[in-house]
Amino acid sequence: MEPKLPEKVLKTAEDIREMRIRGAGRIARAAVEALIQVSKASKAGDVDTLLQEMDYAASLLLKTRPTAVSLPNGIRYVMYRLNRAAESGLGVDGLKAVVEEAGREFIRNSKMAVRRIAEIGAGLIMDGDVVLTHCHSTAAVSIIKRAWSQGKRIRVYATETRPRFQGRITAGILRRHGVPVTLIVDGAARFFMREVDKVLVGADAIAANGAVVNKIGTSMVALAAHEAGRPFLVAAETYKFSPETMLGELITIEERSPTEILPEDELKRLDVNVRNPAFDVTPPEYVDLIITEKGVIPPQAAIAILHREFGWITPKELYKYQTYTF
Repeated sequence: MEPKLPEKVLKTAEDIREMRIRGAGRIARAAVEALIQVSKASKAGDVDTLLQEMDYAASLLLKTRPTAVSLPNGIRYVMYRLNRAAESGLGVDGLKAVVEEAGREFIRNSKMAVRRIAEIGAGLIMDGDVVLTHCHSTAAVSIIKRAWSQGKRIRVYATETRPRFQGRITAGILRRHGVPVTLIVDGAARFFMREVDKVLVGADAIAANGAVVNKIGTSMVALAAHEAGRPFLVAAETYKFSPETMLGELITIEERSPTEILPEDELKRLDVNVRNPAFDVTPPEYVDLIITEKGVIPPQAAIAILHREFGWITPKELYKYQTYTF
């Protein structure tokens, strides 16, 4: 019988799936918070039952958004420590304390990472720069806000980012902060690229070879930047780097409902197939720099970040503690 999870946890999973909770960092933090709530609410009388409940919750959360690597990495951060503690012989109460401590640590480090990225990334933005950004990235927006707060008088082009229009969120946040913003349709990125000094985007995942998985349309913006000789910068916390890609796995690209493109009645009227991939892959040769909380790296150094962050997990352990994932 499937374990019964708290309603709050089920709602979190649904909110992530339906993009009411968006942004890779927020998704990861919400999922980790949900694991903490499962542990707190558990009435398990033995370790095996608690582990079953936690594994079930982890599996449910991981199925919500298959591309955002921050989600499995956040869950892995907690579950790895939980499983290791269980192997050491810790009891139910001790394991619950491990979940709480690991979860709070991940959430705290996640928020600190964004602040550090803002500090580092703002140093790459010069006074008078025109910056183009795509979709909504807390890390990328934080860099622009920090640069503006430092007195750098910059301007921003923000793409709408169809079909969910996350770019409008970016534009609204930056404008409230005082930054001059021009909202453009996605297809106009190349048209305006000649006015742009730098392109700055976030990431949902970074592969071992430095390829960047981000909102659909990012690779086209990167191509236009490459053609125009404009630097293409990516802001990404290190927990968005995918350890599976060290072992030759590919990052799954989520495809969402066609009704995000056309309403149901229009789909029936037109009688056409609609594909709605939520993300695409920008090859490393189109990426100039990746800004992380540990520093600025070229995409070719992504493998070094992965070895440093996940070197404590052997391929055998990686799969062992992922039996509840994909």
